[in-house]
Amino acid sequence: MKKIILATIAFIALTASLKAQQDAMFTHYMYNTLWLNPAYAGTRDALTVTGIHRSQWVGFDGAPVDQTLTMHSPILNGKMGIGLSLMNDKIGPTKSTLVALDLSYQVRLSKKSKLSFGLKGLVNMYSNSLSPLKLDNQNDGAFSQNFTKVLPNAGAGIYYYHERFYVGFSTPKLLENKLNGDVSSKSVEQRHYFFIMGTVFDLSKDLKLKPTCFIKATQGAPIQGDVTANFIIKDKFSIGAMYRTGDAFGALLGYNFTEQFTVGYSFDWSTANTTGKYNNGSHEIMLRYDLVSKSKAKIKSPRFF
Repeated sequence: MKKIILATIAFIALTASLKAQQDAMFTHYMYNTLWLNPAYAGTRDALTVTGIHRSQWVGFDGAPVDQTLTMHSPILNGKMGIGLSLMNDKIGPTKSTLVALDLSYQVRLSKKSKLSFGLKGLVNMYSNSLSPLKLDNQNDGAFSQNFTKVLPNAGAGIYYYHERFYVGFSTPKLLENKLNGDVSSKSVEQRHYFFIMGTVFDLSKDLKLKPTCFIKATQGAPIQGDVTANFIIKDKFSIGAMYRTGDAFGALLGYNFTEQFTVGYSFDWSTANTTGKYNNGSHEIMLRYDLVSKSKAKIKSPRFF
């Protein structure tokens, strides 16, 4: 396992050069794992439905607004998993609506751990409405046309999970589709590489510490990492802090109303001089529900991931 982790980190380091990241970011990335890694499908002991809304850089005109809805479940007695993901991403005049189907195959390594392999098939309905933009020169031909494209893609991932630990590596979009056709041959969907890891420690009978990390790499952009630490109180309430390298820091709150229903909120503040001066921070709301089958009175054990 140590060799796998070290090899993964080394591979991510080698893939970095410098271009803007395109995929939507979420402070609640630890609840958005299915979108990041198809191998996560079916790894919870229930049909899990998760929704996240993010308003980024509030007060900044044209700032990103994102929503994601994921659902997944184990099938074939836990040997495989299947999932469905929906994402809406709007930044200024551009909008992406993505639909993905995820399939995983799981190999049991021990009584409490499995190794999962996943594949993702997705479609990106991408549109760019340039004509309504206010320009100094309204006759600029480069901004006179709107366009829409349907872009198919595929991804893959690997995910190891234990009752109290997980680690995964994935690339959700392998194909680098052209976005703007003839407008710019360099305008493409960049391939992103994601590394995720997390664990849970018992600090006392009623207090746990859940640290997680999320590393993102893509061609043309510095490697970016999210580091988060949450304290879980009596398996009901959680409070924590996050830091995103070169970008933001923030806080997270969560509450488990029942064993099946969880609500979370986060606020992060941009530390970058180019954006932090011109916005009022970013807000997220997260809802997650585990639908347990009638054959199970409840979830067998707490699911921290």
